[in-house]
Amino acid sequence: MEDTDCGETPHFGCFRADNPAMVSIDDIRQAAARLQGQVLATPCVESRTISQIAGAQVFLKFENLQFTASFKERGACNKLAQLSDGERARGVIAMSAGNHAQGVAYHAQRLGLHAVIVMPRFTPGVKVERTRSFGAEIVLHGDTLDEARNHALELAQARELTFVHPYDDEAIVAGQGTAGLEMLEAVPQLDTLVVAVGGGGLIAGIAVAARALKPGIEIIGVQALRFPNMFNAIKHGSLPQGSSTIAEGIAVGTPGKITRALIEKHVDDIVLVDEGDIEQAIVMLLEIEKTLVEGAGAAALAAVLKYPERFHGRKIGLVLGGGNIDPLLLAAIIERGMVRAGRLARIRVSARDVPGSLAKITATVAEAGANIDEVHHQRAFTMLAAQNVEIELVVQTRGPAHIAAVLDALHAVGFVAQEQK
Repeated sequence: MEDTDCGETPHFGCFRADNPAMVSIDDIRQAAARLQGQVLATPCVESRTISQIAGAQVFLKFENLQFTASFKERGACNKLAQLSDGERARGVIAMSAGNHAQGVAYHAQRLGLHAVIVMPRFTPGVKVERTRSFGAEIVLHGDTLDEARNHALELAQARELTFVHPYDDEAIVAGQGTAGLEMLEAVPQLDTLVVAVGGGGLIAGIAVAARALKPGIEIIGVQALRFPNMFNAIKHGSLPQGSSTIAEGIAVGTPGKITRALIEKHVDDIVLVDEGDIEQAIVMLLEIEKTLVEGAGAAALAAVLKYPERFHGRKIGLVLGGGNIDPLLLAAIIERGMVRAGRLARIRVSARDVPGSLAKITATVAEAGANIDEVHHQRAFTMLAAQNVEIELVVQTRGPAHIAAVLDALHAVGFVAQEQK
């Protein structure tokens, strides 16, 4: 892709000469040499079932299999490996919602460096405890990444620590780019890469590598609709920013300068996905691939599922960026996914409030092959006659057709029943 004159306003395919992000394919290849034996060269393999569902050939890069369950190890290791002796002696500091924190903490411990990690207060407990397990000093501060970053910069100056930025650093970008090298070495026929975007370190590094190895490849970024910072910056939009997302790993308020320049130069487009799209992708990966992926890690698949016409027939590489997810959040996502798939349903039944009615209802549901999870009686808050009762059942089914069969069975024995959405 040729550099073009951007004029006053940068756009996709242009490169601002006044903001040169000097990360090259050579930097990424050197990073790959440093990371040899230090991080896992994760598999990149086709998911036949997801390919059938998506109408495209979908290859998954399993970065959730890294020791800290995230691609963030790549950039952190590359950065720490290049510190001077003085910087090593003083130690490092980072701010992160979790995955970068774990990457820095783990490789700092491995290299014998002291690490201080500043994390926002909302960070999932599983990430905080895992980071602490690597020997890092944890500081919880602020409600956003920006607030945590500002505090980390203050501590870095006060304690003379080297600040390790989660994305806006050439060494970090080069390290993340090694994932792109591995993808195209494993599957040279890829014609499209779909990568989640928070601060932009992963997609920036992968884009540099991919453009050098295969200039005509299409590179698509994905952001959560609630945190469209890079989307707004690149497309000059003004979409509002939310306060939370299940994809907290890409919930970044301020795009990186280095990463933005590289994205403007190398990335073809950025698309948005909503919370339900991401939840669906998490459940699909868990059920089909038997792999656990966090919200940010599932965003790329969410985009492919949301925009099937855009990706139809393509050979697509997706990065499953991380697998660190709070167990309680995962449980809620699975349950909501079962509701969307029609495998968990609420059925409201109206019946006479006499002995044997509930037994008849439950027997009918059982004979129809559904399993009852919960039963709720409602006598006071109802418009039914006083001698009647509303019974709400939460039932496990095989899908929408099975729900209809259960309702038909209840109707056949004289009950008034309907599904509650």
